[in-house]
Amino acid sequence: MASSKSLLSATAAVILATSLFWTFTSSSSSPSSADSIAFIKKTIDSNKIAIFSKSYCPYCKRAKSVFKELNQVPYVVELDERADGRDIQDALGELVGRRTVPQVWVKGKYIGGSDDTVEAYESGELAKLLGIEVQHREDL
Repeated sequence: MASSKSLLSATAAVILATSLFWTFTSSSSSPSSADSIAFIKKTIDSNKIAIFSKSYCPYCKRAKSVFKELNQVPYVVELDERADGRDIQDALGELVGRRTVPQVWVKGKYIGGSDDTVEAYESGELAKLLGIEVQHREDL
């Protein structure tokens, strides 16, 4: 009969190994996370308007339509069309506190999601940030 002491030691070893595994595999400083954050920052810094989107998302389409209305061409990263899209979306969650799409930046300033983008458009803040004058449409 196995002693309760050796059984307890074996159980503790399994728990410790499992805990260490999850600590190292779920760390937010993983290489893919760091690479994704670097990609996001480079995309934002390199483009006047950057949108992280999914091609089928109606909220993303709504945010993109705001820039079409303003005759502005955003740089769009369609996460569903990239092999690393999930990693980028996770990194967006780390950077801004939410994983939802769209996520919109204008001239390096974080605007937010679809509702935030439409609100910035309707208030005139978006045109001001872009340095343009526009005639507003209320049907976005």
